Amino acid sequence: MMGALLLQLFFFLLPWPLRRRALAMAFGYDIAPDAHIGFSLLRVGACRLASGARIGHLTLIKGLSRVEIGEGAILGNLNWVTGFPQSGAVHFRHVPDRDPALVLEAQSAITSRHLIDCTDRVTIGAFATFAGFRSQILTHAIDFRSSRQSCAPVSIGRYCFVGTGCILLKGAVLPDQSILAAGSVLGRPMTEPGMLYGGTPAVALRPVPESGYFTRQRGFVD
Repeated sequence: MMGALLLQLFFFLLPWPLRRRALAMAFGYDIAPDAHIGFSLLRVGACRLASGARIGHLTLIKGLSRVEIGEGAILGNLNWVTGFPQSGAVHFRHVPDRDPALVLEAQSAITSRHLIDCTDRVTIGAFATFAGFRSQILTHAIDFRSSRQSCAPVSIGRYCFVGTGCILLKGAVLPDQSILAAGSVLGRPMTEPGMLYGGTPAVALRPVPESGYFTRQRGFVD
């Protein structure tokens, strides 16, 4: 593992076109010719960046089985993304089907300075924005009844917007075209799309009015 880390640090000295090829040859990463990874460290089993996908600077991704960043999707700067590998992990042996992965669908975005736990799968739907900074996603927790670790995926739907300073706990689901208000804690699956959710814990507050955000054809908001 230390050798792989040193190799990636050495790759930082290369121009991006050469570094892209080196990452593909050394680690099998599938990176489209027009995708880009900044000065960030990835220690994952598999990595796929589709056309136009980007990872910013000083982001760390480790312990995941896979990272998939769809067409035009963005994982910004200074994010900390961690998980427990499926093989060799002391914890979660009783959950053999968990999927320690980060999936950003087409034109979605995670901005900067977030903490994301991918012990189980985290999915950001197409055109969704995990916005602001200092938000957290936690896919694992202690099950007090059984006195052991438990985990469940977290899913953010298509065209969703998550405000700054939010916490999403294991099993949380934000339905399509919904907004999670800044500072909210979402700890369970919500089922009604097109709603503003907010509070601690988050509840449905009111329907979201129609707006251009929910019909735009590219992810980046000017």
